[in-house]
Amino acid sequence: ARIGARQHTKMCNQILAANNMLGVCESLRYASAAGLDADAVVRAVGAGAAGSWAMNNLGHKVVANDFAPGFMIEHMAKDLGIAVSEAERLGLELPGLANARRLYDALLAAGHGRDGTQALVLALDSPTNPAVSPCR
Repeated sequence: ARIGARQHTKMCNQILAANNMLGVCESLRYASAAGLDADAVVRAVGAGAAGSWAMNNLGHKVVANDFAPGFMIEHMAKDLGIAVSEAERLGLELPGLANARRLYDALLAAGHGRDGTQALVLALDSPTNPAVSPCR
């Protein structure tokens, strides 16, 4: 079944939200590995050109390993599946979308479906075993 303009707009939002969350998690994983105060990085980056809703509202949760849901992984995985199907139907190859879907689907399979989307950081430590502890 084809989807309408509102659903396509939602898919645009979810593609951006998923990839933005990946950027937040990767940047904070990098900050930790570099020995930086990750909370200070959230504040600094959040106030700059790369700041985003995800960084400002979920960055500190990533740092604290707080995966309480706002928007759950199971819903993001469902939406990304729809987005991938529609992108294929439209003849689009969207590697960021494909990667985000792979990571969120791995977390879903590992039992993290009821966690918030910021639990994406769990998949970065071991893409083949996302149930491992997050980077500290």
